[in-house]
Amino acid sequence: MPVPTLTAILKRILKQPTAPFHEYHVRKEIEALLDGCPHIKTKIDKFGNLLVTYKNGKRKGKLPWVLGAHMDHPGFVRTPNDKGKPIKDSWDFLGGVPKPEVEKGVKRGLRKVKGQIGTWNFPVKITDGKIEATACDDLIGCAAIISTLWDIASLDIKTEFHAVFTRAEEVGFLGAWHIGQKWPFPKDAVFVSIETSRPVNGAVMGGGPIVRVGDRLSVFDSDAVAAVMRTATEQAIRVQRCLLDAGACEATAMQACGRRSVGISVPLGNYHNLSDDRKIAPEWVTMSDVTALVSLTKALVATEHVGIGERTIRERVEMRKKEYANHLKAGNAAF
Repeated sequence: MPVPTLTAILKRILKQPTAPFHEYHVRKEIEALLDGCPHIKTKIDKFGNLLVTYKNGKRKGKLPWVLGAHMDHPGFVRTPNDKGKPIKDSWDFLGGVPKPEVEKGVKRGLRKVKGQIGTWNFPVKITDGKIEATACDDLIGCAAIISTLWDIASLDIKTEFHAVFTRAEEVGFLGAWHIGQKWPFPKDAVFVSIETSRPVNGAVMGGGPIVRVGDRLSVFDSDAVAAVMRTATEQAIRVQRCLLDAGACEATAMQACGRRSVGISVPLGNYHNLSDDRKIAPEWVTMSDVTALVSLTKALVATEHVGIGERTIRERVEMRKKEYANHLKAGNAAF
């Protein structure tokens, strides 16, 4: 089977309607895109998350990576009754968008309905410079992981890593929480939240993917952040390193479950479909940021990482204590 291009993957994923708890169109398309990809196995857990393992020989380094992206986006769903059946002509909007802006968007005639899902009605536009769609968050992350899996497989790279495509992130990390609690991966695996996020604190559109040191709710694993930054430097991949505290991502949920985590985000325009003047608008990202993200995730899972897992900060300090023991004695004697 020919390896799908990143552009082809983006076109297929971004046109799928999605909303919290109604990610079936996206999940089905991901499964179709991964059909025939060598060295992978897929599984659906009890919450409906899609789990993928790539295994071709032994993994690089001591720690496996788990790349994660969520399949939902803020949107309308038909209001369910107590039995989960949709109530006729009744809609709920799920996700973090203020109600006045949502109502104005409906009045403008922007809502498009497909089955139990209502999305904003914007076309997918992809050029060499820009990607525009109703839901870049987080279908861009899903596409990036799919592209990473295919590229690693097509190069027959000997390694092992994992990926998860989660449900219901926009209403409180519910899919990620299920994975964090049940954790079907090795205990020492590091979770990497692949997101699109509003650029703040010096981050800019087109400046490369953002290595998140934390989000609005937590700070991330320092060794994992260092490994991602070192990988970017070694591979000459342009990245930005920032605290993105305008929102939160699934790395926070995983950390609350005791899982080592880090985040990588593509800078996002019109976050949650809100323009600077508070009107409903398509989300957008730059193509250069997305291609750099895929380069980074490929390098991350395909390279051996010295420093993460091998030595903790405690171990490094203890080594330095031994190394400089004589200097400490000499200095103390002079006091």
